Amino acid sequence: MRALVCKELGLPDKLSLEPNWPLPELGEHDVQIGVKAAGLNFPDVLMIQPQLPFIPGGEAAGVVTAIGSGVTRFAVGDEVLSMGAAGGFCESMVANEFAVFKKPKSLSFEQAAGISITYFTSYYALKQRANLQAGETLLVLGAAGGVGTTAVEIGKLMGARVIAAASSDEKLELCRQLGADEVINYSTESLKDRVKELT
Repeated sequence: MRALVCKELGLPDKLSLEPNWPLPELGEHDVQIGVKAAGLNFPDVLMIQPQLPFIPGGEAAGVVTAIGSGVTRFAVGDEVLSMGAAGGFCESMVANEFAVFKKPKSLSFEQAAGISITYFTSYYALKQRANLQAGETLLVLGAAGGVGTTAVEIGKLMGARVIAAASSDEKLELCRQLGADEVINYSTESLKDRVKELT
């Protein structure tokens, strides 16, 4: 299979596209996924693996092509997404079944490949940890990044008034398109003073 492989630690330019990388072995509770799309996130760039070479890619979406003998949650042909530490930047990956989820039918493979790290992080932070309620005000710092943009979207869906803060007008325009009620450019105005003014 083709795979984007890290053979030496460094920046993304150190990755190499290998045309004939061997498929990982399928364990009893593993699911083999024919990868259709993979998400690229900041943790992928920061990834350090103790054993080289390895295939980066913390999230991917595709179709189950094989299952281990102990797998009961999935069948060959299921459309899924996977969230793990690495392994998504290739044509076929193996993941433990508990790091695999059914792909919502309303999402394309490309969309599904990009939801687990950013959207799951934002949802957990806003719903489970902050217990954000409708009518509350949410301030999102770094609002144009991966987790920031998803926090803006999810905050709006949860009924909050969203204030997005970012470092440029271009980034803040994206935040407005995603639903931010107010924006703060912390490169050109005082974050503290503007938050006081808005709240």
